[in-house]
Amino acid sequence: MSAPASALDAFRLPELAGHLLNRLRGERTRVHAITNAAAQTLTANLLFAAGGIPPLIVASVEVPAFTSRSAALLVNLGTLDADRRAAIPQAIATAHAHAKPWVLDPIFVDASPPRLKFARACLAGRPRVLRCDAGEFAALADGDATPETVQAFAKAYGMIVALTGTVDLITDGVRIVRVENGHSLMTRVTAMGCAGTALVAAFTALHSSALDAAAAALLVTRVAGAIAARDAKGPETFQPAFLDALFNLDTPTLITHGRVS
Repeated sequence: MSAPASALDAFRLPELAGHLLNRLRGERTRVHAITNAAAQTLTANLLFAAGGIPPLIVASVEVPAFTSRSAALLVNLGTLDADRRAAIPQAIATAHAHAKPWVLDPIFVDASPPRLKFARACLAGRPRVLRCDAGEFAALADGDATPETVQAFAKAYGMIVALTGTVDLITDGVRIVRVENGHSLMTRVTAMGCAGTALVAAFTALHSSALDAAAAALLVTRVAGAIAARDAKGPETFQPAFLDALFNLDTPTLITHGRVS
């Protein structure tokens, strides 16, 4: 059962993030992650470290069964091969049929017209959350990624847009939440953003305010990244330190270190 939606004050977001992380650990929330080949291992490890369970099934004959038995669906377009092109529409349809929230990560749509076309078809399936960077958003929206255009896009599609960057901006078209944690080493490890989107999907299954859930998930990964960077010597030592930081993260740490507005 999802927690009630609320117009959460940004300064209470760290407390919610800790609450949802504890629920994820207690309930072992299952997220069906159709993600790219480079992101599969880190996505699975991130969800396991956070407390979830990550089926990564892409065989179209099995997709409906796994999506229907999961609490949420992640669709990442990083590897847009024939198997995933067949699996993704089935997964989205199954998520709708079973009232499961799903999250779209349209990676590299700004680099490939066929990928952009496919992503726009996915948007017609009304994801609960769109997680993208400024370039990907600009391609999807045919406009610059200003706060105003991001708000308008979110409102037009009736979804949450989580625009990630140096400062993450999350909006439902009315409210805006900004998450300012993180570290530059997070951009030096492949698939960090892709894997983090799986936590967004998990949290949307646990809280009926998708805006608050998405912001809370991004806060968790950003705080874990900042903690991991303290002792990391570079990307190779950062990734395991990040997973350890996520595994050990608690509510007091989120409250102490969370920087949101």
